[in-house]
This record gives sequence, C-alpha cells and structure tokens, in this order.
Amino acid sequence: MRQASTLSEWLAYLETLHPKAIAMGLDRVSAVFARLGVALTCPVVTVGGTNGKGSTCALLECMLRAGGYRVGAYTSPHLLRYNERVRIDGAEATDEALLEAFAAVESVRLTTPLTYFEFGTLAALCLLARAELDVVVLEVGLGGRLDAVNVIDADVAIVTTVAIDHVDYLGTTREEIGREKAGIFRPGAFAICADRRPPATLLAQASAIDARLLRIGIDYDFTAHDGQWSYRGPGGARHGLPMPALRGAYQLANAATALAALDVLRDRLAVSMGAVREGLVSVELPGRLQVLPGRPVTVLDVAHNPQAAAALADGLASMGFHPWTWAVFGIMADKDIDSVIAALLTRVDRWYIASLPPPRGATALDLRRRLEAAGVAPADIRDFADPASAYRAAREAVAEADRIIVFGSFLTVAAALALTDRLAA
Repeated sequence: MRQASTLSEWLAYLETLHPKAIAMGLDRVSAVFARLGVALTCPVVTVGGTNGKGSTCALLECMLRAGGYRVGAYTSPHLLRYNERVRIDGAEATDEALLEAFAAVESVRLTTPLTYFEFGTLAALCLLARAELDVVVLEVGLGGRLDAVNVIDADVAIVTTVAIDHVDYLGTTREEIGREKAGIFRPGAFAICADRRPPATLLAQASAIDARLLRIGIDYDFTAHDGQWSYRGPGGARHGLPMPALRGAYQLANAATALAALDVLRDRLAVSMGAVREGLVSVELPGRLQVLPGRPVTVLDVAHNPQAAAALADGLASMGFHPWTWAVFGIMADKDIDSVIAALLTRVDRWYIASLPPPRGATALDLRRRLEAAGVAPADIRDFADPASAYRAAREAVAEADRIIVFGSFLTVAAALALTDRLAA
C-alpha cells in the first residue's frame, strides 16, 4: 500500500484487508503476532463476558492506577475516537503512536488477511508491549476462544456474564456461548466467573484444564447496605466501601469481580484499601447508564441485548419521576430486537427511532414495524435517517421535566455524545 499518513487513512485501509468485518479464528492473528516479536512481560488480566466487561476493565484500571501502578488497557469499541481503545497510564494513545504501531503490524503482515479488529488488536499489543507497564487489562471483543485478544495468555481471565448475543458467531444457547467465553481460561491460571448461574460448559472447561476458578456467590461476593457495601473474597473482607461512581446496582457485581482479580494478584500487585476507595469513586465509563449534566435528564446507555436492556430498565426505574420518557433508539439488525424492545416497553412514552449504517444496521422502518407489533401506537413513533437527527429532534420536542434515553448501540450513543459536544461548543 501507499504508506498512510493519517489515522483516518490507516483506519480506512484496515477495512479493506479482509472481505468480512468479523472472521472468527486465531490462526491468522497468531501468525502475524509471532512475526511481530513482541511480548507482554507483566501480569495480564483479560476480561470477557456478554455484559459488564467494559465496566470491569474500567474499575480494574482505575483501582490499579490509584494504587500507583502503570497500567495499560485495550478496550473496544470506541465511542468518539479510535484512540480511546488504547490507554497507557490513563492517557489515550496518540495518533502518532498508533500510526507507528500500525506500520509495525503492516511490515510483518505480508499477505495475511486481517480484519479491522484483528489488525487493531495487534497494534494495541505492540504499543502495550513497548510501554514498560506494571499490568495490562485487555477486553475481549467478541466471544473469547477465537477472539484476537486470546493470543495472549492471561494471568487472570474473567467472564462477567453469559447471555444471548452474537448468536451468528457464538451459538444460540447459553451453553454454547459459555463454552466460547471460557476459551480465555488457561491451565493452572486464575479464572473468575461473575455469572451466578454459569453454564455447565464454562464450569466443565475450567475443570478440564485445571483452571483455578473463582465463582461469585461461592468464592467471593458482596453485600450492599446503607449507601455502602462490603466485599469478601480470597484476600479477606473489605467493609465500608463507597458505591462505584458508575450508576446501576449491577455495578456492584463488576466492582466485586475486579476486587477478586486484585485479590488473586495481591502477591504481585498489592492494592491498598485507600486505592480501592479512590478507584471506586473516580471511575468513569461513558455510555453505561451515563447521565449528562443539565436538563432535561438525558441517559446514555449502549445496551444492545436483552440482559443489558433489562438492566437499563431497572436503572431507569430507580431514577426520579419524569412525566414523559423519550427514547432515541438505533440497533444492529442481528440483535434480538424484539426482546430489547420488550424490556423497555413500559419505560418509554415516545420512540424516536433511527436507521444505523448497512450492512449490519437495522432500519427505522424495521424498528417501526417491530414497535407497532409490540403494541406501540404509530403516533408515538417517529422515524429518522440517523441517530443524530433523532437525538436532535428529541431534544427539541422534550419538556425540561421529561427524560431522554439514548440506547441500542455504541453508534447510537456516539452520535448523541458527538452532537452534545458540538452544541456545547
């Protein structure tokens, strides 16, 4: 290729290297990783799961940094900038660093076709390997067993939850999906499961490879009381903990799981009670029950599967009274759209629905058909060509005492965030 000179040029090039956006398998990415000749020499925590993995990564990163450690993190997808995906000691990777890493991967890729995510993962690993880090936190992209992140052997592998999602790639049952997610476990290494009803396949895989499995509700757990919470785990108990800055009751399970990971790493990465507290109160993660400042109340959530939509509905129910709730909704066509709608049906009064880009995006026409089939009156639905248009229209229509929720996809939330930033500027 003609050497790309900007990040946008590189990202456009990455989209041309494989005929499919998603192509499961480790053979290609493993071959290129071997030729890169880089290695992570510090402890690695890999986090997978249907929901909660981004929050768990953020909590781990924040508590470890509060403990004085130099932390590298790789997460996906991004919301506004590709740079968000790679953080070194809390700072996003610069364009220049990413360009250098992309060039390094391209120099050894030869004729191996890589997907956008595979290429980006290898570039991230290249940056992290060269950053002289104390610990690395990696978020699985999709599944686990065949995900590009799984080229790294984790010291601690976490599966947050197992629910139905990405059925075209992972299977249609929790047992099939659990088997895929357990693929990040390693023989003799620590594995943590934060699902209180883990699939038998996940337990069987951990047992088969003699992973050191810790389960929520058995080996560690939490109790909430009077605006604080307590944790018990392999490292002992911690009491009087502040609630995580991330909204939602479900975040306690993510926080307890992060603490369990710190417990099993305590001989290599000791984290004080003060650092844990600081991490809990300072953690930030856009798009997870995020409430924007000002009026009307605006809630952004990337929920795009039934489990996450149910959690969003619970979070909305715990908020104060609002006369009307206006939903800005755009989602991928391969999701369980009807179940996502069903989870929010009683929480939404007006639906502003938006088409997302092809080939994966659902159209507003399809969303309207599904909403009407679920019993929503046609007059309570408005169609838009894109999420930004839907969000702008909702902001213009809503009363100050009402509430807007933006959900269904990272793309939908990203459009709302970008428009909010432009209006603020």
